[in-house]
Amino acid sequence: MIDQLNLQDPWFLLLWLILPVIAWLRHRRRAYGALTYSSLPRGAGGAWRLHLPFYFRLLALGLLIGALARPQLGFAREENLTEGIDIQIVLDISGSMAAEDFQPRNRLAVAKDVMKEFVSKRLGDRVGIVVFAGSALTKAPLTTDHQMLNLLLESIELHTLPDGTAIGMALAAGAARLKDSQATTKVVVLVTDGVNNAGAIDPDSAAAVCEGLGIKVYTIGVGTAGVVPVPMQFQDAFGRVETRRMNMNVEVDEELLKAIAERTGGRFFQAIDPESLRNIFAEIDELEKTPLEIKRYIRYKEAFQPLVHVALILLLAPLALSLLGVTAEP
Repeated sequence: MIDQLNLQDPWFLLLWLILPVIAWLRHRRRAYGALTYSSLPRGAGGAWRLHLPFYFRLLALGLLIGALARPQLGFAREENLTEGIDIQIVLDISGSMAAEDFQPRNRLAVAKDVMKEFVSKRLGDRVGIVVFAGSALTKAPLTTDHQMLNLLLESIELHTLPDGTAIGMALAAGAARLKDSQATTKVVVLVTDGVNNAGAIDPDSAAAVCEGLGIKVYTIGVGTAGVVPVPMQFQDAFGRVETRRMNMNVEVDEELLKAIAERTGGRFFQAIDPESLRNIFAEIDELEKTPLEIKRYIRYKEAFQPLVHVALILLLAPLALSLLGVTAEP
């Protein structure tokens, strides 16, 4: 890809200053002959033909001066020495994530939007997605395809897994996806709004596995403990499904999330509204910056040849005009 134009000897361009002087001297000269004689007026357009060869040569001289400045085209090449970070997002999709305390949308919808913003900033990093409720499911393996990740995040819905909150199994699933990673930094971002109440793996054991694998875990507690409105689906006597909003007492196990983060070298965050959740992901983005080192090489290619070729054509043009019968200057 052509990156820039460079002049190796730009001082030759000062010679362009003599071109208008030459043109001025040309038109200052007196009539060609010493004798004065009368003649019929020239046909329309005949006067410019006398000067045409001169301006061909003047333009050729300008192009040759440009060629002496040695224009060069620079072709840039960049070598990216970035060591990417592998990030596994572990997202709770249990029924309580439908709580509508993150107005005007529920917790899951806001979390998905914030995660898409976060993923779009992680250029050069691999990101994967694990969703969980009563069990855990890998939604996306580690990848740098951000467009695919956004589509998969958009497709995440509630009530697609058995209900419950299997934090230990979810954390273990995230660790399993990172255990073979060759990245210098491996991170799990665990987003949940509940208390571990399902799964065959307890959170302490999963945290110990993360610690042993050198995986840093950032934990995010979504919402505040207490009574919140949660849409629930019910089936009436006619088999029709309708949605009713029920007030539910939702607990967030802050102590567990803090313990997981501290054990693995991460941090615990509490998100009580959409803005605080967005700020938390922005802070994680700053904490886990990818080291970026780019070496740039520019290879120059001489580009004066076209100027010389055009100058040669202009010098030969008067000869061609004379052969075609066009009147030239004496």
